[in-house]
Amino acid sequence: MKLKPIKNKTQLKQTLSRIDELWGAKRNTEKGDELDVLMLLVEKYEEEHYSIPPSDPVEAIKFLMEQKSLTRKDLEPYLGTRARVSEVLNRKRNLTLPMIKKLHKGLNIPYNCLIA
Repeated sequence: MKLKPIKNKTQLKQTLSRIDELWGAKRNTEKGDELDVLMLLVEKYEEEHYSIPPSDPVEAIKFLMEQKSLTRKDLEPYLGTRARVSEVLNRKRNLTLPMIKKLHKGLNIPYNCLIA
């Protein structure tokens, strides 16, 4: 396959089909290199045409709470008092830098998910 930038959905579909054919190719081989380049081309196209909006910090926290079965009380070491946790989760108070650092360090929430 001749490598070139993906400019439309038809080319995207063709490229994805070729990626399926190459899937599992060994690294540092001709097919493996082609697979790597095609995946980069698809990633670039998707970034330009299907961008994902930045995450909402409160939604990121709520998602983590659900995934780890955490309660509001479990967030107190990171956000402060019970009232403060409530204010943050109800969007009445923004996260502060110390809160963001504690959530990142203690609960492994990526910084980019916590900064709006």
